[in-house]
Amino acid sequence: MKAWLHAFRLRTLPLAISSIGMGSFLAASEGFFRLDIFLLAVLTTIFLQILSNLANDYGDAVSGIDSEDRKGPKRAVQSGAISKEKMKMAMIVFVILSLVSGVALLLVAFGLNWSALLFFFGLGLLSIAAAIAYTVGKRPYGYVGLGDIAVLLFFGIVGVCGSYYLFTQKVNWMVLLPSFSCGLFSIGVLNINNIRDIESDQKAGKFSIPVRIGKRRAAIYHVVISLLGILSALVFVILNYVAVWQLLFLLTLPFLYSINVAVLNKPSDQLDPYLKKMAVSTLLFVLLFGLGLLSM
Repeated sequence: MKAWLHAFRLRTLPLAISSIGMGSFLAASEGFFRLDIFLLAVLTTIFLQILSNLANDYGDAVSGIDSEDRKGPKRAVQSGAISKEKMKMAMIVFVILSLVSGVALLLVAFGLNWSALLFFFGLGLLSIAAAIAYTVGKRPYGYVGLGDIAVLLFFGIVGVCGSYYLFTQKVNWMVLLPSFSCGLFSIGVLNINNIRDIESDQKAGKFSIPVRIGKRRAAIYHVVISLLGILSALVFVILNYVAVWQLLFLLTLPFLYSINVAVLNKPSDQLDPYLKKMAVSTLLFVLLFGLGLLSM
């Protein structure tokens, strides 16, 4: 059980929940919220995140990316704690759980609105495929530096705008701004992970963004995406300003600042604790942003 909990990487779950939380807060601020939709959306997202983590563990072990040179915690398949066959079976289980939970979510949200059902079911299948293909297959997109784009798409735009639509069943282009914030902060988590593993990834032929541009530029890249995440939220508040409470999310600035300082100055092998700090800071950002929305 300890090996499986480690493979699930529970510290990544706050990040997965953040996009659903943001979409839910945005919908609630307009008078749209249902607890059943929220809980099913969170459950589906958790299943997808765990699936992604298991696929990452399996894919990196099979490809040889995980090696003795890797700076982060030992992976389950790499260390032999879980066999490849059992990991593949677990991935299948979480694919099924994601599908069952996702279909239940869509039926609760849309009833028999077939156009909405089919569109979101397609998004769900795409999310499952993206979770697996990041590190599994002949040409994993995570190994060529495309992980950041996928994170912005699924942890930002799809997660926030999709969950907002589940509640409201309407399109609001303004929602893109906070979705960019969630997506950019999520990229920050991935970027710290990739900076930490930059040496082992380079040796193994995994061309993440830090491998392509170097540690120093990757650290500056982290600062830029953090600032852009805050800026996107600020623009949203300025365009929808009602009360000063909408700026509560700025209380996360000291946390983001400390993380940026660490990324800029610490050696790559000392960055692992900042993965959790960045994920928790993102969730805190969403909670404070949401409280500000509800004060409108």
